[in-house]
Amino acid sequence: MSTAPEAFICDAIRTPFGRYGGALSSVRADDLGALPIKALMERNPGVDWAAVDDVLYGNANQAGEDNRNVARMSSLLAGLPIDVPGATINRLCGSGLDAVGSAARAIKSGEARLMIAGGVESMSRAPFVMPKAETAFSRNNAVYDTTIGWRFVNKLMKAQYGVDSMPETAENVADDFKIEREAQDRMALASQQKAAAAIAAGYLAQEIVNVTIPQKKGDAIVVSQDEHPVPPHWKRWPSSKAWCALTAP
Repeated sequence: MSTAPEAFICDAIRTPFGRYGGALSSVRADDLGALPIKALMERNPGVDWAAVDDVLYGNANQAGEDNRNVARMSSLLAGLPIDVPGATINRLCGSGLDAVGSAARAIKSGEARLMIAGGVESMSRAPFVMPKAETAFSRNNAVYDTTIGWRFVNKLMKAQYGVDSMPETAENVADDFKIEREAQDRMALASQQKAAAAIAAGYLAQEIVNVTIPQKKGDAIVVSQDEHPVPPHWKRWPSSKAWCALTAP
């Protein structure tokens, strides 16, 4: 009686987390997505990268430079063989995790042996978009910001379910479950303190690949640390996540 294959994360690496409009805001999403893959290839030279069955990337926006199939674009920019396919998964904020889960299921089912899974997002570079005219010679116009929330809203969807954005939904959840602002702030502060401690101890540096950003004049900027941990006297604690993982049989 044969047993089902197991899925293991053999190596994992990510870029730093960037703030909205921060140090990474000039980097395209597909270029950003290529960096962890390239780093995995460089630090695992013994792997036959032509044997990768698929590259799965989560991506929620897909409205600008991350359009069409950013997993495929990132893999090619990273230097993976052209025969290695790629697919982009969109489950909104659960997209990257879904990509890793899908890769693990493919391995455990015997459909694949070697996968790359992760996610990429750049809200800083999310574009404004315009709908096409509904009639010939129409002079009506609309512009939507794709950074967060809904665009091209279906009126039936809005009537039946509402179209609250994630920040609005967070406020609704806090209200429904009576989560006091003080409790939210305590949790946010504890998260910031843990992140700061991990950075100071050098733990996060082990999983980060530097992002080098050329400048028109002077030396290139090297981003090597998450931007989100902030001094305790600041009143806002933004959050974000993006990562890349390698799975194998």
